[in-house]
Amino acid sequence: MTKAQLPIGLIGAGRIGRVHAQHLSHRIARAKLLMVSDICEESAQQCAAQFDVEQTTTDYRRVLEHPDIRAVVICSSTDTHAQIIEEAAECGKQIFCEKPIDHGLDKIDRALQSVERADVLLQIGFNRRFDANFRRIRDAVVQGEIGNPHLLHIISRDPSPPPIEYVKVSGGLFLDMTIHDLDMARYLMGQEVEEIYASGAVLIDPAIGEAGDLDTAVIVLKFAGGAIGTIDNSRQAVYGYDQRAEVFGSGGSVQTGNNWPNQVTVLGRKSVTRDLPLNFFMERYLDSYLDEMRQFVEAVVTGGPSPMSGQEGRISVVMGLAAWKSHQENRPVRLDEIDPV
Repeated sequence: MTKAQLPIGLIGAGRIGRVHAQHLSHRIARAKLLMVSDICEESAQQCAAQFDVEQTTTDYRRVLEHPDIRAVVICSSTDTHAQIIEEAAECGKQIFCEKPIDHGLDKIDRALQSVERADVLLQIGFNRRFDANFRRIRDAVVQGEIGNPHLLHIISRDPSPPPIEYVKVSGGLFLDMTIHDLDMARYLMGQEVEEIYASGAVLIDPAIGEAGDLDTAVIVLKFAGGAIGTIDNSRQAVYGYDQRAEVFGSGGSVQTGNNWPNQVTVLGRKSVTRDLPLNFFMERYLDSYLDEMRQFVEAVVTGGPSPMSGQEGRISVVMGLAAWKSHQENRPVRLDEIDPV
């Protein structure tokens, strides 16, 4: 380990934890992954062996207490995020935490207060902000290339639903899946959302409805600047991972389509075809996961601001709660009904 490297501990060695472990170990020169923690000893050991990490533990507190570790990456289950953030802040660690901080604003606020008291950096893992396609839309809006933005449309559809056991603890569609799109709406438009109307249904799997969740939804957003946004979500797009966005303005439009495994088009006598779009979020957003972690490491090393602050992450939860309330009460809900502050 060189002096320029940042010693990091990973908490949670599941699917997304392993993505971050690979990047920290092999793709970010200024990072050094020192320890992997997971409540499942086998998962921690497998992750460590795969990515050349020397130390493992089943107790995340050993990561927080490690004298050499300066920063932690939290990829454990959502219900543990707020508590671990608080404890990490008290130990003086710089913190990256996967979204969301929690499903409850009280727990989120306590965690953010701990971060503020300890004066440590907190970055929340909304990786889509670091996607090159969406960043270009944001730049076009900010730079005035399309005039004043009037309409936003985000299409976000998964190739297949998650397991029912995951659905039961996910916080529901709006706090699990849509929360990414709610954050993207604010990011792309550069405006705050004042009101949300959400309509949802169970059209794919009755078991999702039995678990108290939805699998299909349309959300209408009213922005502070007067623009209108729509988000449409589905848990099952049979053709692959469908991720598109457009901002339409007084001077034009900026949009991005899906990412594809190749750029080949096959032209035949009766049809013109191409392969299906990428089928999994890990493939579609792999580069964005790398960039968000690289920016986290850079911010810690240089003392810069958080690329995605805890307060930004909190707003997305407020929006998700407003969407749930809107669906349940079948009416538009202002964000200040959820969070008067």
